Amino acid sequence: AFVGQTTDAATGTASIIVNSEGQNVIVIVPGANLLLNFEDLKRASDVICKAKVVVCQLEITPAVSLEALKMARASGVKTLFNPAPALADLDPQFYTYSDIFCCNETEAEILTGIPVGNLEDAEKVGRMLLERGCKLVIVTLGAEGCMMISGDKPIPKHVPAGKVRAVDTTGAGDSFVGALAFYLAYYPKLSMEEMIRKSNCVASVSVQAAGTQSSYPYRKDLPQDLF
Repeated sequence: AFVGQTTDAATGTASIIVNSEGQNVIVIVPGANLLLNFEDLKRASDVICKAKVVVCQLEITPAVSLEALKMARASGVKTLFNPAPALADLDPQFYTYSDIFCCNETEAEILTGIPVGNLEDAEKVGRMLLERGCKLVIVTLGAEGCMMISGDKPIPKHVPAGKVRAVDTTGAGDSFVGALAFYLAYYPKLSMEEMIRKSNCVASVSVQAAGTQSSYPYRKDLPQDLF
């Protein structure tokens, strides 16, 4: 309902290079993405404020993402923020308006200056982000799964991922965040650890084929408890 066209910019694009191990490098040209503005948010405010979960990231103007988080929070909507692509000078309000702050190793290093090479590094990043005002931090670690830490439960929890052969990791983070939003919205009684475990599974499926168009709804070999 809120998709439009403009003559002022081209459609946003991403140039993706994948190596033999399935790891990727992406160059983003945001184009029309950066034209999304506060007026667009106002037009969609009724939908935003009645949602179960609002997911934001940084492929649009950061101030617009932040305003969407504020609108959602004011209406009691669960907010999930993925700082991608990460900014070293991220507005501090993003930390306080995100119920769940989910970043990968690269994003974590850009935000905190701490290189993430193991679980201990991920824990350091998580604690630093909690100090900045986050309620719950998830650091995704690729094949190693995720590290979760919250203000309520300061002991970090490692949630491992199943071992798979990665063909193309493009979109794995998006698969994880999208799955987590799904479980938050439709299975809110699940523990956060279980939501993350299931989201890890979805992300693991997404890397086993080339491209970002996962065929997982049609796969016959998925765990029966995924949905």
